[in-house]
Amino acid sequence: MLPPFLTLTIAVAAILLGLLVFWPERGLIPRWQRLRRLSARVLSEDALKHLYKAETAGRHPSLQGVAGALHVSLDQAADLLNDMEAHDLVAWEDDRLHLTSDGRDYALHVIRAHRLWERYLADRTGFRETEWHAQAERFEHMLTPADAEDLARRLGHPTHDPHGDPIPTADGALARHDGQALTTVTVGEAVRIVHVEDEPEAVYAQLVAEGLAPGMELRVLEKTPQFVRFWSEGDEHVLAPLLANNLSVVPLPVAEPPETYTGERLSDLKPGQQGRVLRISRACHGADRRRLLDLGLTTGTVVEAEMASAGGDPVAYRIRGAMIALRREQANLIHMERLEQSRHNAIESNHDVESESTARPLVV
Repeated sequence: MLPPFLTLTIAVAAILLGLLVFWPERGLIPRWQRLRRLSARVLSEDALKHLYKAETAGRHPSLQGVAGALHVSLDQAADLLNDMEAHDLVAWEDDRLHLTSDGRDYALHVIRAHRLWERYLADRTGFRETEWHAQAERFEHMLTPADAEDLARRLGHPTHDPHGDPIPTADGALARHDGQALTTVTVGEAVRIVHVEDEPEAVYAQLVAEGLAPGMELRVLEKTPQFVRFWSEGDEHVLAPLLANNLSVVPLPVAEPPETYTGERLSDLKPGQQGRVLRISRACHGADRRRLLDLGLTTGTVVEAEMASAGGDPVAYRIRGAMIALRREQANLIHMERLEQSRHNAIESNHDVESESTARPLVV
């Protein structure tokens, strides 16, 4: 027979272990069950998005397509679709899979949550463009319709995500950008980017590296089967057709030629040289853009390059009487016109800008 103290210890340990495993809501088994339900719901919502995008693109969804998109086996995809059919989210007609009305509404809610979250990441955080999609893929499953509506309200009810995709309204209305692929544009035509496709990730990363974003205006200079060459915001870009196909554009009105810039950036200034800010690139988003604006880099502000660090980066600039340091990648985002002025004249010019009722906001 065990000593009473040891018996009591074993009994207490057994009770604690039982609580750890079976405690309602917080026990290991309830948590595992919630995780399993969440995993099934995530798969279902991802399947709904895949089916909606396929239908929108005019493709016929298939069991194999669902399995491939979700990275599951055919048996798992079949079980998932059977469960979705039982909940009236999908249906089979003439051996073709399609969304029901409820399934389409559900899919639009998930897409709305995803695009609102991307808008939030772009406008309110410091996440980079290449991180937006993956972050939104996770958080889209956590937002209820009420959460999504609250997020939309806090963001000012945006109509498009940062890639140019339309954000569905709470009642499922969805506008179209009606853009055409850049590869279809004729040489000499002036157009505006309305959408940058963010999938596949490798292609999107190359477009981000080029500094291309919705709202930018461009003119096609040359087009061959191997590349498309165009001018935008003071830079010349050359894209392979695979990349150019992921840019959707709309023609500019004849009376509205594309904006032209000298091609000079703040990073081009040498110590002692001055420039006047024209605008901040549309490729600058969120916290980075707000920081530059807070530093006083508004249209018309005169900036002087003061000194460079030993390695040449960052560089110290004098802005409105204050000294700030900017990395080259930040200074590259600021378009400017070079000035031939003394520092005394630059201070007077800054004083004139500050004496206006308000500084003009940068055109975005």
